[in-house]
Amino acid sequence: MPHLPHLLHLRHRADDAHELMDAPDCDPVRLEHTFRRFALVNAIVSDIDGMLARDIAPVASARPGSRPVRLLDVGTGGADVPRALIARARRRGIDLEVVAIDPDERAIAFARSQPRVDGLTLRVAHTGDLIAEGERFDVVMSNHVVHHLDAQGLGVLLADSERLVAPGGVVVHRDLARSRLGYVAFAVGTALVHPFLLRGSFIRPDGLTSIRRSHTVAELAAAAPDGWQARGGGARWRLELRYEAPDA
Repeated sequence: MPHLPHLLHLRHRADDAHELMDAPDCDPVRLEHTFRRFALVNAIVSDIDGMLARDIAPVASARPGSRPVRLLDVGTGGADVPRALIARARRRGIDLEVVAIDPDERAIAFARSQPRVDGLTLRVAHTGDLIAEGERFDVVMSNHVVHHLDAQGLGVLLADSERLVAPGGVVVHRDLARSRLGYVAFAVGTALVHPFLLRGSFIRPDGLTSIRRSHTVAELAAAAPDGWQARGGGARWRLELRYEAPDA
């Protein structure tokens, strides 16, 4: 069976594995195909409607006045998730503004090449840049970013998130959960559709590497500082780190 050695060693996080698309000299054509296919993959695995219902809508209903809900999307990639969130929010009558950041210029260049969406700002930036600018957001989130980080990087992300979220706001960093079931399901599912939908992208090999690099809920709970909650993310292959900022 392909990938069997990896399947047998999923008990421990493969923090020394690297995704192909993260290489600065990776094939730019395959990278562009990968960004294009993220919308399809995230539509299946990322529960975008759940993000809106559980995190954005409650903040919108609790806030007085007519100011838009401000959301920061960290490590946005091709920005397909914030685009989908803005569209769904509008259908529910929620005025949502998103600042989507990524330190990778290639990701933001691709995102900027897509049709413009009102309420979406795209920036090549780190969270620290926004802190220096005095930015605050009602919702701070990321999707499939945590597994890219080492322990130090995770600590910086969580500390910066606490400084960027406004009083009464929420931070949710969602990721894949490492499990044999998730690994097998992704391996089999992508093998079936790869010739038709994923050919020419990094999604299949990098997705398998992502699962190997991902955490379990228990591992994130042990790494999270006080005030953070690690829990399953609504599906067996998902997890999240959540922080609710106290009111002013």
